[in-house]
Amino acid sequence: MTAPDTESLRAPVRPSRRTAWRTQAPIVAVVAVGGAVGATARHALSLWWPAPPGGFPWATLWTNVAGCAVIGVFMVVITDIWAAHRLVRPFFGTGVLGGFTTFSTYAVDIQKLVDSGHPRTGLAYLAATVIAALTAVWLAAAATRRVLKWRQP
Repeated sequence: MTAPDTESLRAPVRPSRRTAWRTQAPIVAVVAVGGAVGATARHALSLWWPAPPGGFPWATLWTNVAGCAVIGVFMVVITDIWAAHRLVRPFFGTGVLGGFTTFSTYAVDIQKLVDSGHPRTGLAYLAATVIAALTAVWLAAAATRRVLKWRQP
């Protein structure tokens, strides 16, 4: 039996609140700005393509599918080929795409469909969005990796 390292017995050094805030403030700021950009784009799309009462909310479905596809491409690019600045991922991935995709509106749309007497449409929308969004992110990531591999010399 060996004695443990003395370094492992020391309490970890925690940064002060001031230091922690200084390192986190830029991240919070870029997520907020990115979220405003993404949410504005989503809102514009919902105004351009409104769902009729009791009708299938196509704009929300395609917003979520497109956003998930872009997330798939983006994550492959910033993890596999591009050493992005530390604020790119929080700004675009969390902020813009998080604000653009709208799974809260998705839940509200399902509730509205069920409450207005369209439970089958609500269930179809529930399943279609999950299946399409997961398929979109998977296909986009796989296609991006394939293109990147094909382009390598």
